[in-house]
Amino acid sequence: MKTAELIRNRRSVRTFDGQPVSASDAEAVLNFANTVETPYGIPITWRILDAKEHGLSSPVIAGTDTYFAGKLQRCPHAEEAFGFAMEKIVLFAADRGLGTTWIAGTMDRAAFERAMQLEPGEVMPCITPLGYPAGKMSVRETLMRKGVKADSRLPFEELFFNGGFDTPLSRVAAGDLADVLELVRLSPSAVNRQPWRVVVSGDTVHFYEKRSKGFLGKDGWDLQKIDLGIALCHFVLGMEEQQRSVEFVIEDPGIPSADGLIYIASCHVA
Repeated sequence: MKTAELIRNRRSVRTFDGQPVSASDAEAVLNFANTVETPYGIPITWRILDAKEHGLSSPVIAGTDTYFAGKLQRCPHAEEAFGFAMEKIVLFAADRGLGTTWIAGTMDRAAFERAMQLEPGEVMPCITPLGYPAGKMSVRETLMRKGVKADSRLPFEELFFNGGFDTPLSRVAAGDLADVLELVRLSPSAVNRQPWRVVVSGDTVHFYEKRSKGFLGKDGWDLQKIDLGIALCHFVLGMEEQQRSVEFVIEDPGIPSADGLIYIASCHVA
C-alpha cells in the first residue's frame, strides 16, 4: 500500500481480536524498526514485549498481549526523533494488517520501563499494542474516540501559512505541496491537539510547535514534540512518494509569531 493511502486509512486501534501476533509479523516489524533512521541521527532501541511474561497492562487495551516499545538517551531532539521513527514503524505495521495506538500515559509505566531495561539517562517515551483489529470497537474505545474527536482535524488554513503567520495558506496556493501537507494535517497527536504549525516560504517548509498546557514535564520533556516528529515523518514520506528530495535543517528563520510558537525544524524541498 502506498504511504499516502496508509496515512489516510490508518486509525488508532485499542480493541483487538485476541489472535496472537504471528512470529513472521512480529519479526518483520522488529527487523524494519532496526533499519529506521531519522534526520536527527539519534539511535533508538526497539523491543517487542509480551504482557504475560513481563506483567504489562494498559486499561485502554483489550484483545492482545503484544506490545512494541522503544528507548533512547534523553538528549536534545530526542522527542522529535522518537516520533519520526515510531510513526514509520506504525505505518509499516498497518501495511501488514496490524493495529496500533500511541500510548504515553494510560499504562503501567513502571512495568514497561522494567521490561525495556532502562539504563541511566534513557527514556521510554511511548508504547503501542500490536495485534489484529477486532471486527468492532468496544464501547470504551468508541467513547474515547468521540471524546478527543479522533476522526476530525483542524482546517488546512489553520495549520499552514504562506510566508508568515499572518497569511493562511490555501490548498490552491500550496500548489504541488498541497497533497503532502494534507498528510501532515492527518497526523495523529496526543489528545488530538494537532500542535504543528507550518510556514511555507519559497522552497522551504518550516515546522513549529503550538504548545498546549499539560504536555511539558518538570524535567523539560515535551510530549508534543513527539507529535511534531510524527508530522515531520508524514511530510518526508509524502515527498519521497512524489520522488522529491528533502534537505532537513535546524535553522530558525526568525519568523515573527504572536502565539509564542516554538521553532522545530525546516525542510528545503526540490
